[in-house]
Amino acid sequence: MRKLTEVEEAKVLMNEAMEWSVMRWLREKKRVRKAADRADDALDQLARETKLLWPEELRAAYEAATQADAKISHAVKPVKRADEEAARARLDARSTFDEAERQLSTSMAREGCRKAIYSWELHEKAIRMAERLISSQHG
Repeated sequence: MRKLTEVEEAKVLMNEAMEWSVMRWLREKKRVRKAADRADDALDQLARETKLLWPEELRAAYEAATQADAKISHAVKPVKRADEEAARARLDARSTFDEAERQLSTSMAREGCRKAIYSWELHEKAIRMAERLISSQHG
């Protein structure tokens, strides 16, 4: 999987933001959110592009979770689970940021940063799994 500039920049910003004061968070929260959104969008786009390279039967099995071909269904299930885990982690990070903003809590904002980075790592893992299906179906 190629490194995505948006994700790498967001990871750097999140690691930096974990050291910020409350005042700095208040000034920079929009920048953090925009960086997180750009990272999420870039990962979503790469995931879509990757799955478009799958044969049609894999895409259909992924979308419908069909049991038509047990081998194909078995191949896409781990990717589907990894995508779902990444999506849950993304929602958790976003809700942590929302709550941090409501409470003006830097400790919660730091936790949101950690959760955001974790969600991107999970999404990258899911994309790598999806990429392996491209080569396994063409080889």
